[in-house]
Amino acid sequence: MKVLVAGAGGFIGGHLVNRLIKDGNSVIAVDVKPLTNWYQINDNSRNLTYDLSLLNSCLEVTKSVDYVYNLAADMGGMGFIENNKALCMLSSLINTHLLLASKNNNVKRYFFSSSACVYASWHQKNFGENPLKENDAYPADPEDGYGWEKLFSERMCRHFEEDFGIAVRIARFHNIYGPNGTYSGGREKAPAAACRKVLECIEDNFIMPLKIWGDGKQIRSFTYIDDCIDGICKIMESNFSNPLNLGSSEVTSIENLYRQVIEISGASSELFKFDYELDAPKGVNGRSSDNALINDVLNWEPNITLKSGLRTTFEWIKSDIRK
Repeated sequence: MKVLVAGAGGFIGGHLVNRLIKDGNSVIAVDVKPLTNWYQINDNSRNLTYDLSLLNSCLEVTKSVDYVYNLAADMGGMGFIENNKALCMLSSLINTHLLLASKNNNVKRYFFSSSACVYASWHQKNFGENPLKENDAYPADPEDGYGWEKLFSERMCRHFEEDFGIAVRIARFHNIYGPNGTYSGGREKAPAAACRKVLECIEDNFIMPLKIWGDGKQIRSFTYIDDCIDGICKIMESNFSNPLNLGSSEVTSIENLYRQVIEISGASSELFKFDYELDAPKGVNGRSSDNALINDVLNWEPNITLKSGLRTTFEWIKSDIRK
C-alpha cells in the first residue's frame, strides 16, 4: 500500500512509520516540524515538511495515496492542553483539510487518532475504577479545548464516510507512552514526566522533593507504544468504523505510577519525599479504558503491563539524558 502518515515527526507517528515500512508499505511521512525536530526519521520513508492545516498542502501529499493515518495535532500532556485550548482546537483544520483532500484524491481508508479526552466529565469524577465505554462520550461534555476538537473531528469523519464513502477508522488513545517520546519541556505525559523527575531527584542526591501534580489519587490507564501501534494497524484493517478505545485495562493511581518508577530506578523509596502540587493541572479524577468492545471487534486488547513498559521507558530516558 501507499500510505500517508500525518504527524510522522511526533512520538506515535514515528513509531507508526517504522511499523508500516516493516510491513512492506510505501510511506509518505509528513509533519509541520523541520526534520531536525522529528522524534524519529526512517530513511526508507519519503519525509516531507508541510503545514497540513492548509488545504493545498493536504491535496499535494494525498495524491495517489491508498491509506491516510492522521496523527497530526498540536497537543501534549495535561499541563499543555489545559493552558493551550485555542491551539488544540486549531487541529480541527488539519482533519478537515485532510478529509477534503482524501475525498478529492480518492483515498480508500482514513484513520483518525482521537483521545479519551472526548469522554463526558461526569463519568470521571470518582477516584475509583470506572472504565469508560465508547458510548460514554454522549451526551457530550468532553475536556475543554482538546477534547472538543477530538469529538468534533470524530463526527466529521463519520459524516464523510456517510456522505462520500471514505472508510474511516477511529481510535481513542488512552495515555500512550514509551521510548523516543518527549519527557521534558511541558508537553510530556505522566509516565515520561515521572521517569525524568525520579532521575533528577537521584541526580540531586534527594535534596529536592519529588513533585506530583494534584494529590496523586487520580486514576489512569497507561498504554505502551507497541500496543498502540498494534492496535492502530488492527483497527485500520478491520471492518469497524465507529470509535474504539485503544488503551490498557490496567489501572493505577498517579502516586503509584511514581512509586513503580522509583522501584524500577533501584533507589530506596525511603529517600524520596513527595510534594503534592494541588494547584497544578491534574485532569479528571478517574479515567480508564473499558475494552469490551475492542475485544469483541478485534479479539484483541493491549496486553503489555505497566511495569514492563515503564522499565523500557525509564531506561531509554536515562540513556537519552546521559547523552
